Amino acid sequence: MSIHNIKPLGNRVLIKRRTSRTSKGGILLPETAKEKPREGEVVAVGSGKRDEGGEIVATHVQVGDQVLFSNYAGTEVKVDSQEEYLILSEDDILGILV
Repeated sequence: MSIHNIKPLGNRVLIKRRTSRTSKGGILLPETAKEKPREGEVVAVGSGKRDEGGEIVATHVQVGDQVLFSNYAGTEVKVDSQEEYLILSEDDILGILV
């Protein structure tokens, strides 16, 4: 499976987590000691959520946006047995990093 074969549905967003190997103080952290980052880049976006009238409401994020999301949001997906991505609802995105 390739990343190009995944198209999120509705208001879902596909995110690649930001990988960080050092702490904010510059200390190198082993893989087992660090928590997963809550920041990432939007790779793909669904068409949007339908409102009560049946109209599609577009998502607020775009491909390439750097976002901050909640701790336990989404579902992890491995692509090509290497790359880890996260599919989550746009509602789980806390903000766009500028």
